[in-house]
Formats: sequence, structure tokens, C-alpha cells
Amino acid sequence: MDWKTVGLTANVTKPGSPELLKAAIAILQRMGREVVLDRPTAALLGEHSEHSLKGLFRRCGLLIVLGGDGTLLQAVHEGSFPAPHVFGINTGALGFLTGAGPADFEAVLVDVLEGRALVSERSLLSVEVLRNGESFWKGRALNEVVVSRGERSRVIRLAVEIDGVSLTEYNADGLIVATPTGSTAYSLSAGGPVLAPDSGVFVVTPICPHVLTNRSVIVNERSTVDIVPSSGQQGVCLTLDGRNPLPLEAGDRTRIRRSKQMLRLVFPTGLPFFEVLRQKLRWSGKVV
Repeated sequence: MDWKTVGLTANVTKPGSPELLKAAIAILQRMGREVVLDRPTAALLGEHSEHSLKGLFRRCGLLIVLGGDGTLLQAVHEGSFPAPHVFGINTGALGFLTGAGPADFEAVLVDVLEGRALVSERSLLSVEVLRNGESFWKGRALNEVVVSRGERSRVIRLAVEIDGVSLTEYNADGLIVATPTGSTAYSLSAGGPVLAPDSGVFVVTPICPHVLTNRSVIVNERSTVDIVPSSGQQGVCLTLDGRNPLPLEAGDRTRIRRSKQMLRLVFPTGLPFFEVLRQKLRWSGKVV
């Protein structure tokens, strides 16, 4: 992997970001890479850049994201596709998408630049909202699509179809459709299973279902999942990766498919998914 041009974007609100950023730039320049920063990241160092984050996506072969999983998700949403390879350096508390932390990132970054790296291709969700049979809104998600109640503290009714076949009508706080990447996020908190990144499936997980037999359902990633709020429902909203809620009306059809685009995440060779899982969830095998 010959990444001659490397982009850098950082969560400018994280303590220690300037120091990590300077150290990363020094390594990249020492190894002969062209370094490009987006505007907020350059401003963090008192410098100027003419590049937006979307510009970095178009120009760079590798994008380094300094922050946590949330920073990486934000970069995915603000960037353009097809995307460069993405390598995350974690400055947050919990990171399933990042490949290094502040303590080891310098050695790991050198390994990555020298080709000692794993590339994990991650599925994305393509989302379309149909209103009165017409396309109303489109979006994309890396982790999950959530249709849930708004500010009102009451359950909602959501009809679900898989490939045009009715599954059930959930009476719940909401519904999550997650990728394998997102299975360790909101879906896991709601009781859903952990999916390996290359499992080739999605998971549909209800949030606090009123019927105890309603459990997560795993579907093939080639499937189409439709979610429709029942008539009379109000205060229902759609969110993608927890961002910018979109109000839905009764009868709106949220159609979810696998996107044609993929996200290529970069990890060090000694950090396979199940090792990350064990570390992040602190599984020891010991009896508590």
C-alpha cells in the first residue's frame, strides 16, 4: 500500500490533540509522505489549509483520524465516496474503529506506512425514505439506522418487512438496523449480538420491545429492510449513526439496503477483530 499523500483530521476538542498531531506529522514527513490537513485541524496548529474534509477524501490515499469512534463516524458522514483507506488513532475512552492509542501510535503508524497492516472492508447501509411512494430523503450509515420515538415517553408501532415479506409490527421504543461494524454500538446496548466484520449479515434489534418474544433478527446483507410507522404515529424520527434526527410521518417507508460503497479501515497486523473485542469489552473468562 503506497500511500504517498496522507490526510490528517482531528477532533480539535480532545485534550492532547495538538501534541499527537505534531508527532504524527513528524513521522509522516520523515517517511517522505505528503501531509494534507483539513481546515479545523490546521487551525489547531495555527496554520491555514484550503482543504475541506471532503477534499481530503478525494485527494488522499490514506486518511488518519485522531479522536474516537465518534470522530471517525463524523469523518465518514462529512467525507465523499469512494473513500480513502482510514486509520484511526484513539484519543477517546472506547474505540472499536481505531487501530492505535496515544501510547503506541508512533510505532503502529510506522508499521502501517511500511505496509504491515490489515485492511478490513466494512459494509455501509444505504437509506432511502419514501413518502407517498416518492423518494423523499437519502443517506448512508456505517454503524446503524435507528427509527425511534422522539421526545414523547411512549412506545411506537413500527411495521417491518424483509424483502417485501412482513416480519412483524414492533411495539417498542424503536428499532435498530445495524451493520457488523455497528453491532458493537447501540445494537449491543439494546441486547443485540456481536457480528464479525466479514459475517455478511445485518441485525435488526428492537429497543425495549413491549412483547417479550421480540428479539434481534439476523438477515443477509443482500436483503432489503423496510420500516414503516403505523398510521396515527407521531413524534417518530430517523437517525443514522446518531446524527441529525429526521422527523418521519405515519406511512413513511424507510428502506435500508447494503450500500455499493465500502469503508476500508486500517489496523495493525497484531490486532485482529476478536482481540479488539476481548480488550474493549474486558472479557477475561474469569468468574466474577
